Amino acid sequence: MAGHEIPEPADRKQVADAMSDPQAVEETRHSCDPAFRHGVVVGFDGSTSSERALAYAIGMARRSGSGLIIVHVANRLPTTVWAGCEPPVFVDVPDHRTEVLGLELACADYLCEVPWVLVERGGDICHELEEVGREYSADAIVVGSTHGIVGRIFGSVAGRLARRAQRPVVVIP
Repeated sequence: MAGHEIPEPADRKQVADAMSDPQAVEETRHSCDPAFRHGVVVGFDGSTSSERALAYAIGMARRSGSGLIIVHVANRLPTTVWAGCEPPVFVDVPDHRTEVLGLELACADYLCEVPWVLVERGGDICHELEEVGREYSADAIVVGSTHGIVGRIFGSVAGRLARRAQRPVVVIP
């Protein structure tokens, strides 16, 4: 459209410059759909305990009239396991499980009652669930309990999350 100028709105906010305010850039990077603000975050990996947690979280979101944020945390392994280098560097291991879980959830009839979104993260499960909860200003985080010897030796995700989270944590047995 040669010869025509589109005027800038008077109330337009300045876009954050990466050099001037790193926190503003961090906030814009983690923007989320406002429809899911104050929703319910649920950790889901397809296990029986996470399916129970999902069922509870669906009911909780439906009763509160909020959205459901389903979080799958992909695996990360330290490169020191392979290369023996120092300090440890983490490598994301390809995890196609998120795609499979997304397809299963998209076909599930029980999720038609609430708006939901699937978020994939990589890293420590407790940290990532709390981080997603913070980003979405979640009202609660729902997780399934750990059954087995691994949870008893290293501590369960639910126990570690309940000790460190800044919002309510609901642990489903």
